[in-house]
Amino acid sequence: MNNVVMIGRLTRDPELRFTAGSGKAVATLNIAVDRPFSRNKETDFFRVVVWGKFAESCANYLAKGRLVGIQGRLQNNNYETNTGEKRYSTEIVADRVEFLEWGNKRDNSNESSQFPDFNDGSDGFSAIEDDDDVPF
Repeated sequence: MNNVVMIGRLTRDPELRFTAGSGKAVATLNIAVDRPFSRNKETDFFRVVVWGKFAESCANYLAKGRLVGIQGRLQNNNYETNTGEKRYSTEIVADRVEFLEWGNKRDNSNESSQFPDFNDGSDGFSAIEDDDDVPF
């Protein structure tokens, strides 16, 4: 079984390319994931590859700093450089990408302005000062 689930922030904008033969979309994301229970606030960085329509959506709607959820599998790659040196890399091939923060791609501000503020009192309700009459 090879299954990975992560939540992290993009360290740069997604890069979208199209394959030479079939023209299929492929996007590369780089995410930073904080290690849980780390005393020194350690962070791991992962390369994520997304294919097809998901790739195009990621390129259109995600930007550096956005929070995303990734589900996919680990894949090891190896290749040889021009000098004959063997290199190895590991990446996550995403089956699913969840946009956990929304907004205009050009707007890198905090997305809290995109969501209604439910505590502003505009809904017609007000806080109860004396809760002795509340039945629970």
